[in-house]
Amino acid sequence: MKNNSPFFLALRRFRRHKLAIASLVLLLVMILLVAGAPFLESLLGVDANEVDLFNRMGPGSADHLLGTDELGRDVLARLLYGGRISLATGLIAACIAATIGTVIGLFAGYFGGKLDAFLMRFTDGVIALPLLPLLIVLAALDLNKIGVPESIAESEDISFYRIILIVALVGWTTVARLVRGATLSFKEREFVMAAVGVGAGSIHIMFRHILPNLLSPIIVAVTLSVGNVILLESVLSFLGLGIQPPMPSWGNMLTNAQELIWQAPLLAVFPGLLIFVTVICFNFLGDGLQDAFDPKAEY
Repeated sequence: MKNNSPFFLALRRFRRHKLAIASLVLLLVMILLVAGAPFLESLLGVDANEVDLFNRMGPGSADHLLGTDELGRDVLARLLYGGRISLATGLIAACIAATIGTVIGLFAGYFGGKLDAFLMRFTDGVIALPLLPLLIVLAALDLNKIGVPESIAESEDISFYRIILIVALVGWTTVARLVRGATLSFKEREFVMAAVGVGAGSIHIMFRHILPNLLSPIIVAVTLSVGNVILLESVLSFLGLGIQPPMPSWGNMLTNAQELIWQAPLLAVFPGLLIFVTVICFNFLGDGLQDAFDPKAEY
């Protein structure tokens, strides 16, 4: 007997999207590898931060499977730790941006009127900003001069948190417009009218009755935006304004390799290839989820 619940229908449609399935498997493998970076580092007997100037830009060997970089550090170990940072940046920033966009879209769509007009004009203003120059300016700000305590501004992890915050603050607009449009439709439905009739409050209706019906398009939007966030992080790190050494990311590994492109081209190929594959996989996965959650799609 076939199960015709929305979940199984969506799963059936998703399974027909071969590229999305392959992308999901590849991303899961990649996430498992970067999550197990300390274990793999110990298993291989290497240290991602150990400098060996006598073995700079060494080729692949039994001791260093992908060779060593310009400071003699193991490339494979640094790719794994760099993947941790790049993937975490993309996933966390995309989720925070989606949360901000969801709240703004819900309030704009449900209450309408002047609040809707104000929030949507504000959203349009953020969309109109030149994104990359804005990110470069924000990433280049001296945190000490804007009142951030020196202990925080000079910490090793501050570049990671700053990139997440910057991208999240400008990356919520797509989700906001998506949620606002859907909320305008759902607030006229019978189940919302019934909740209003029994005296439910606006916040309760928005987050208890409308939001659960919006999770599918929000998940699709988040999946599609993760790849864009990873690209933005890589660009900023490549320009020296993103993740700062010694913390590795695929972007700053590209930066370190650009001056050695002729002597050791693989130092640029490995992180560049991983960025390319990751972004493509997230885009294919987003396309597959979009088809799966589309109620008009064929079963």
